[in-house]
Amino acid sequence: MERPLCLIVNPAAGNGRARELLPPARSALTAAGVEHRVVESSSLSHARDLAAEAASRGDVVVAVGGDGLAGALAGIAAAGGACYGLIPVGRGNDLAGVLGIPSDPAAAARVLAAGQQRQIDLIAAGIPGQPEVIVAGSVYAGIPAIAGEIANAARWLGGSLVYPVAALRALASWRPATFTVETGDAGTHEFDGYAVVVANSAYFGAGMQVAPPAVIDDGVLDVVLMRHAPKLTFVRALMKIKDGSHVTLPQISLYRGADITISMSRDLPAAADGEPLSCATPLTAGTPLRIRALPAALSVLVPAG
Repeated sequence: MERPLCLIVNPAAGNGRARELLPPARSALTAAGVEHRVVESSSLSHARDLAAEAASRGDVVVAVGGDGLAGALAGIAAAGGACYGLIPVGRGNDLAGVLGIPSDPAAAARVLAAGQQRQIDLIAAGIPGQPEVIVAGSVYAGIPAIAGEIANAARWLGGSLVYPVAALRALASWRPATFTVETGDAGTHEFDGYAVVVANSAYFGAGMQVAPPAVIDDGVLDVVLMRHAPKLTFVRALMKIKDGSHVTLPQISLYRGADITISMSRDLPAAADGEPLSCATPLTAGTPLRIRALPAALSVLVPAG
């Protein structure tokens, strides 16, 4: 990599392990002769500012954290015309996994030094009267968003196990809600249910294969609907989601589209890439949340070949 790298670190990622995992990555970059600098963010908003500054200098923007940081900085890098890279050190790391970026920090750094660029899609999400938010992996509403809030607040349980446990806690207090989902050519779907996921890639929640057909560079979004059923059925879906076989359940519906709109019958949160969606925390009942594909929006460094 000829351009300098700006490594933007979320020090809280991986329950605070980010600082511990950074030295091997830096050693690998130094050994490869790659110029780089490291800056720590104090918040997601601060990280976005740091990424915008790096992009304006012509640096490669590198997210050192989990999916929340990866998704947030992807949009900033794309807007600034910067190349993008990942060193995954969070609990989920789904974007890195989809792109084939190793979980070992030194191996991920070697991808930054000698990888190739790949154009991938991003997602824009917004409500009327507010700026759109750009994310990378998926936007979701209902139980997954509530579970994400629970997981982000959890400090007693580490690793990827926190996500299914959080989903069960969210299910325990769930009250029925009606979702209205407009999918363009696939029509409008109104149903009582648990969740809607609009996916740019197949995985979310630390390896849950929520949308098996999703491809991150096909210019289309995959929509997963979880319709009403006894809560035990949701538990069955949670048990099957790791390998994507939940889509065989009759309560799960799959659609595709490049421009999706979601609204809900009561105030509920929506989220994206493991973080609350700033314009929808919560999404007020009846407010349309528009989610659209941004084809080939970002150039990201991935393993060569």
